[in-house]
Amino acid sequence: MANWEGINEFVAVAQTSSFTLASKKLAISTAQVSRQVSAIEKRLNIKLFYRTTRKVSLTQEGEVFYQHCRSVLDGLTAAEQAISTLQSKPQGLINLSAPVTYGEQKILPLLNDFVQLHSEIEINTNLTNHRVDLVDGGFDLVIRLGQLDDSNLIASKLSSRTNFVCASPEYLAKHGEPDSLAALNNHNCLLGTRNFWRFNVKGKEKQTRVSGNVRCNSGIGLVDAALKHIGIVQLPDYYVRQHLDSGKLTTLLNQYQEPEEGIWAVYPQNKYLSPKIRLLIDFLKAQLVQSGNK
Repeated sequence: MANWEGINEFVAVAQTSSFTLASKKLAISTAQVSRQVSAIEKRLNIKLFYRTTRKVSLTQEGEVFYQHCRSVLDGLTAAEQAISTLQSKPQGLINLSAPVTYGEQKILPLLNDFVQLHSEIEINTNLTNHRVDLVDGGFDLVIRLGQLDDSNLIASKLSSRTNFVCASPEYLAKHGEPDSLAALNNHNCLLGTRNFWRFNVKGKEKQTRVSGNVRCNSGIGLVDAALKHIGIVQLPDYYVRQHLDSGKLTTLLNQYQEPEEGIWAVYPQNKYLSPKIRLLIDFLKAQLVQSGNK
């Protein structure tokens, strides 16, 4: 079984580079700190510190031992914080960021429902289509859509989205319906920020370059162009679902439709995820499922 005796004293000396400062930090005598550290060195049969009249510094072995001890003490602190916060009511500020259209249509109404249920929690929401930096931006939680970049962040899947290629019946009556990806070359494709659309061909992602006379970084603007019979568009379901249901738009190339993409709640790798953030993530996930989003 691990011997914890003297660990606090050793870590305090390593952090302050002083036996005297360590004793003040722990509110015990310098002699007590020295005895405890010496007892660890004797037990491990190694020298943990270089000691001079001017300076106390870790040996190579001491540095290794310190890193492990600090990790253990940090874990104990986090465990105590976890129990403490679980016993208290979630409260305080949550800084959140989400994409503009998805945020307006899906996230903001749910956030308003959430604060009605938990009045002690404040939510500051920033809607932007720019990729924000969670740490530098001071965000507790960010909603991201589609494929995630590799990072040191943690992601929890909230829902999913499906991209549809579609056009109005009037456009198709005039220009015909494409029956292959190559046939898109003969059509006016309404573009967002990319020059290609993504498809699924025999289980693999395929990027197909498309072109047209409308380019817009707004999904709402592209939907409007499609509804006005200008061309074909590829957009996520939350832009076009109501128009597909009403028959104002028709899906195309369904045999090449790419798999669903995730909608994610992303947060930093904190030592402990606060109850208010966990509560919000669970709420968003449950409500999106209930509203018909997978």
